[in-house]
Amino acid sequence: MATVMAATAAERAVLEEEFRWLLHDEVHAVLKQLQDILKEASLRFTLPGSGTEGPAKQENFILGSCGTDQVKGVLTLQGDALSQADVNLKMPRNNQLLHFAFREDKQWKLQQDARNHVSQAIYLLTSRDQSYQFKTGAEVLKLMDAVMLQLTRARNRLTTPATLTLPEIAASGLTRMFAPALPSDLLVNVYINLNKLCLTVYQLHALQPNSTKNFRPAGGAVLHSPGAMLDPLTAHSEWGSQRLEVSHVHKVECVIPWLNDALVYFTVSLQLCQQLKDKISVFSSYWSYRPF
Repeated sequence: MATVMAATAAERAVLEEEFRWLLHDEVHAVLKQLQDILKEASLRFTLPGSGTEGPAKQENFILGSCGTDQVKGVLTLQGDALSQADVNLKMPRNNQLLHFAFREDKQWKLQQDARNHVSQAIYLLTSRDQSYQFKTGAEVLKLMDAVMLQLTRARNRLTTPATLTLPEIAASGLTRMFAPALPSDLLVNVYINLNKLCLTVYQLHALQPNSTKNFRPAGGAVLHSPGAMLDPLTAHSEWGSQRLEVSHVHKVECVIPWLNDALVYFTVSLQLCQQLKDKISVFSSYWSYRPF
């Protein structure tokens, strides 16, 4: 019996020594690794393709679609800001060609907020520098949960575009950034979806007063379909009291390589956080009665 007790005590001593090493050494090694990865991810939003500090360079991307040539154009990104958009639209009914571009004094900040979440994750990691001594496993788990929350939100901002109603698209500042001004029967939306920058053009027409269609304004969506309806009270004033309907939808997109890099960095970082949590949790199974 004494031998068994001694063996148990020896095992516990070894486990406690390993756990102290985990808290004092490996945790900080993982935190440093996470900081390095996330700083690279953050650079992708400000200096694509560059590893040095300085003003964000401009990159041009050609819009394309395998299904239509109604919309063609070039988007210019400066970091995560859309600094120029040059778009040609061929109207389906009469093949009239419309050209519109950003005003020279305008930029459109892509409303994804991913970089803000990355910055918050980096702040959380740097708040526990090499001199900080973690005293319990629960403290590490709490930090990892907070970091993972920010990383998950950052990844979701790229993988899950915002759902907007047609009135919200009509009221967005993007609509007023073009020169010449967009015709009142056009709406434009730009958003990120995974590693792609997407541009959608909606053409509207007025429903006839004697229309037998059951009018129901469309709710929020990433991409609205033809037939989606828009209440005139929330649309352009030029339409008066007429009810509106989407007649045509044109979507074009371009691949942004550094967005794919950022998604990979987020995934790797989340895996590192989970692996550290798993290592901490292993010890709890040995002495679950003790705060670890």
